[in-house]
Amino acid sequence: MSAVIKTPEEIEKMRVAGKLAAEVLEMIEPYVKPGVTTDELNTICHNYIVDVQQAVPAPLNYHGFPKSICTSVNHVICHGIPNDKPLKDGDIINIDVTVIKDGYHGDTSKMFFVGKPSIQGKRLSEVTQEALYIGIRMVKPGVRIGDIGAAIQKYAEGFNYSIVREYCGHGIGAEFHEEPQIVHYGKAGTGEALEAGMCLTIEPMVNAGKRHCKLLKDDWTVVTKDRSLSAQWEHTLLVTENGVEILTLRSDDTIERVIEHSA
Repeated sequence: MSAVIKTPEEIEKMRVAGKLAAEVLEMIEPYVKPGVTTDELNTICHNYIVDVQQAVPAPLNYHGFPKSICTSVNHVICHGIPNDKPLKDGDIINIDVTVIKDGYHGDTSKMFFVGKPSIQGKRLSEVTQEALYIGIRMVKPGVRIGDIGAAIQKYAEGFNYSIVREYCGHGIGAEFHEEPQIVHYGKAGTGEALEAGMCLTIEPMVNAGKRHCKLLKDDWTVVTKDRSLSAQWEHTLLVTENGVEILTLRSDDTIERVIEHSA
């Protein structure tokens, strides 16, 4: 299978879905505080997506996933299932949102601090976000997936952090997960070359400890094997003729929506 090159009409639908996904993360921010449960956050997001946005939460019933968002707290790497355990001061949490509108997906996640984060939690989150930005700034036609992965890996490992290898970014469009896979480690000059019209996610998962992970008995929740903290940030991107457009940009992002490279 090869990457799906989007038509102008499809790109417009991707822009709409991406904007909606970003708006969910902006909407939920004030609710993320000590004492709230991830189940409550899930309900708020679900109702907003369905009732306000008139859209569909993609995770719900996706291969049996039981909730509308993923909530990954502290040492949970990804795919955390919302539950009735209250968040506490100092927790870090990734909220991962995917919205379907008119048949197209917008997929994005960000880290939230519950109350006052630990120095380590804050640092890990900031480094992971910058690793995402480093990857995004490289995107343009002709750049290879390995180039992006190598740059993200080098940056994160420069802080003695590690990159999760079992989970990766992906093509996205009418399908939740399309080709190609976007790994966040690797060797420059390897992998598929990006082409204008591709839509994809970059979503590095960075651990404060070792990179190894394990899947819990619920068959979804992925945690760090050494119980170290983990962080993740994600955007959905469009490869343009000479750069990249971030389809899920939020108002709190510190990177520009459209990045152009001179030839």
